[in-house]
Amino acid sequence: MEVREATPADGEEIRSVATASLRETYADPLGEDIVEHAADEWYTPDRLDDRLAAEDIAYLVAEAGDGVVGFSESELDGDAAAAIQWLHVHPDARGDGVGVELLERTEAALRERGAARVEGRVLAANDVGNEFYQDHGFSRSGDVELDVGGETHTEHRYVKLPTGGAELTEQRETDDRTLWVAFDERERGSQAPFYAAYGSAERTDKYGFYCANCESANTAMNTMGRVTCNSCGNERRASRWDAAYL
Repeated sequence: MEVREATPADGEEIRSVATASLRETYADPLGEDIVEHAADEWYTPDRLDDRLAAEDIAYLVAEAGDGVVGFSESELDGDAAAAIQWLHVHPDARGDGVGVELLERTEAALRERGAARVEGRVLAANDVGNEFYQDHGFSRSGDVELDVGGETHTEHRYVKLPTGGAELTEQRETDDRTLWVAFDERERGSQAPFYAAYGSAERTDKYGFYCANCESANTAMNTMGRVTCNSCGNERRASRWDAAYL
């Protein structure tokens, strides 16, 4: 098996793997119409070409036998963090070590590109995916409620930090109060990340979000989970599942 950077020539096989993997994993909890719609939206030739060409996207494919059997799609952020958006293995190739090799190579590639923190995101309904991250050194960092096709689903967030890394919770003086900012609970923003903010170091009382762009906690979240900084206009970027809203 060879793991390498993806190219536009891999597009058709990437779409095939993604469709088969999404259908196998999510057709039951989400519904086949959601899965088919998501695959059609995310893996159009134009969007895939744009993602492959983007400097902040890392795309790797695992090739075995006659073609691509798995791939990973990750996003790098300006604060030395990277999020693995998708790690798909074709159902026929599962159990052969493809996912493990792909994850290890993906982590290495992201760290080579400056990521000090690697995150993973898995819907709670995906038991195998959650176990996969937990078995490979990722720690659960939080949950997010997502609206997918008009129904609420929980997404588990995972993070892996280098040994001896920075403190996960830091005290910050912001606006008119003292908050503890959780740097392992992060949301991507249009200008800079948002981090969960708590009223104590124990994280028992969540206050809201801390905007890394202007170092303010003057933020708001609407009923759809959209976070906005009222001080500088920084906004949470769309979720990977936003394309599946029907």
